[in-house]
Amino acid sequence: MVKKRIDELIEIINKANYDYYVLDNPTISDQEYDRYMQELIKLEEKYPEYARIDSPTKRVGGMVVEEFEKVAHKTPMLSLGNVFNEEEIMAFDERIKKEVGSSAYVCEPKIDGLAVSLIYEKGRLVKSVTRGDGITGEDVTHNVVTVKTIPLQLKEKIDIEVRGEIYMSKAVFEKLNKEREAKGLPLFANPRNAASGSVRQLDSKIAAQRQLDCFVYHLPNAKDFNINSHYEGLEYLKKLGFTVNPNIQKFDDIQGVLDYVEYWSQHRNKLEYEIDGIVIKVDNIENQEKLGYTSKYPKWATAFKFKAEEVTTRIKDIIFTVGRTGQVTPNAVLEPVRVAGTIVSKATLHNEDYVLDRDIKINDIVVVRKAGDVIPEVVRPVKERRNGSQIDFKMIDKCPICGSVLIKKENMAAYYCENELCDARKQESLLHYVSRNAMNIEGFGERIIEEFYNQGYLKKISDFYKLKKYKKELMELEGFGEKSINNLLENIENSKNNSLEKLLFGLGIRYVGNKTAKILASHFENIDNLSKATYEELVEINDIGDVIAKSVVDYFASEENLKLIDQLKEYGVNVKYLGVSTKESEIFSGKNFVLTGTLSSITRNEAKELIESLGGNVVGSVSKKTDVVIVGENPGSKYEKAKELNIVIWDEEKFIKYLNQER
Repeated sequence: MVKKRIDELIEIINKANYDYYVLDNPTISDQEYDRYMQELIKLEEKYPEYARIDSPTKRVGGMVVEEFEKVAHKTPMLSLGNVFNEEEIMAFDERIKKEVGSSAYVCEPKIDGLAVSLIYEKGRLVKSVTRGDGITGEDVTHNVVTVKTIPLQLKEKIDIEVRGEIYMSKAVFEKLNKEREAKGLPLFANPRNAASGSVRQLDSKIAAQRQLDCFVYHLPNAKDFNINSHYEGLEYLKKLGFTVNPNIQKFDDIQGVLDYVEYWSQHRNKLEYEIDGIVIKVDNIENQEKLGYTSKYPKWATAFKFKAEEVTTRIKDIIFTVGRTGQVTPNAVLEPVRVAGTIVSKATLHNEDYVLDRDIKINDIVVVRKAGDVIPEVVRPVKERRNGSQIDFKMIDKCPICGSVLIKKENMAAYYCENELCDARKQESLLHYVSRNAMNIEGFGERIIEEFYNQGYLKKISDFYKLKKYKKELMELEGFGEKSINNLLENIENSKNNSLEKLLFGLGIRYVGNKTAKILASHFENIDNLSKATYEELVEINDIGDVIAKSVVDYFASEENLKLIDQLKEYGVNVKYLGVSTKESEIFSGKNFVLTGTLSSITRNEAKELIESLGGNVVGSVSKKTDVVIVGENPGSKYEKAKELNIVIWDEEKFIKYLNQER
């Protein structure tokens, strides 16, 4: 009788979930739902032998894993190529027509979340895997079972794999950040980061508390189920119990696609979740197979990416911050406004010249956007809305933290605090070291760095690796517990395995950015070789000029910096380059490349990054110094100039071929 009642309750609750999440038609009250759930929880606690793996009680979490298991995807989880305007969408359509003739398209909002593969056996969810690198992902099943819009049991007892996007709604995101702010924890930058961080928790209770959602968008082996179109596949997934985005539409021609893109470009803020574009897919699966794939992307789909969102708000004040190099930056204090998915209350004004050239004043109504959809910046004032209350900007002449007189060097726009003991500079150096492009030590935000600094536990970079000695003391700080401190210490430990370029960038050597750090790391292969390099050796390297060479030599001439590196070695931090040496690339190393036209299988930024990783240099214009011009669809004047100068021209196919030879 007990087993029968458990099965009945699971069926009732699963049906209620399906009616609520899939059909958007609740059939029982919240009170009834809670009553059934509580009864099921009590029965499973009393009779654990009858508890089922697909029980909805798993939604509350509680399972803890020691680490994420790596899982190879049966079918690769490829990302999408991008288009950015109407012309590029039309070019995508023209390419499809050339290959397979006129096509119907399915358009769907591009959810800004975390892609997952959901694997079912006999209708029951058995595994969920992140995209990872597209070939291998991580098993996050213990967290995915807490997502209520993912069915644990399907309507049919079949073996099936589907792809979907786990996301966090705007309302949940705002609530979560308010709670974190109250606890003094670092805030999530946007809903996507929050969703991704939630799915990658070792303790599923945390994921359960985050109230994540999921839309499924793809059935990889549709033909196995006698399904011949993408749209038909989505309808089938709905029948099985999955939640499919209700805003997906099918169009018979490209004009419908353009109208859809235009509509959501204007109305995306009305959605309860963040989207960063529109996915466009060829509907017919046979045509998809004919079009095929590149090494990274399906040729039958693309993603239109929205332009950076611009909004207006008021500047309440202008304050000044000190960076790790001592640069003092003016920042606008804004009336809070939502920009590209996050509430923004501050935005950079870059430097004195930027403010004066644009005539930005306190109390101005200004246009704000996120540069690269990441860093909020003030674009321009709306001068016609001035009312006489505006206050002129005035640059400060002393450091706002230590009071040192600021220095503005010749031919430079920025002012600098040159006091190396300035607390603000030290804290910014620590924050830079843990940042994503540097050592990528997750969990350290501005508030935690400041707290640990003020408490005396974190004064210099090497102190990160001594924090484990103070675990007990750190746990006693307000807002911290054993779990949060363990996570920080584990992330610090993991950072020891980073490749040399991450460390070089993290050290904050002036003028050594991401790209330069990789060039230096791949050339010298370990930090000892680099530390002994002369100015003459450095300037011989492509892309390393006079200023960078002098800065690197000066950095390693400092006894204090050499002592820091020795300390990092003692703590076990890797100081070797772990990537492919640029010296190994005969095709790309030392050559200048220009990109023109639309690449269908790779984005411009990705192409640039790959070329640079192989020792090449990407420049913006064609000249006699250009070695190769890479031509995509609809190339412009750069292509004509390359022909005129008899420069080597590669089409996309040849470019990808050479890349594959080097990887």
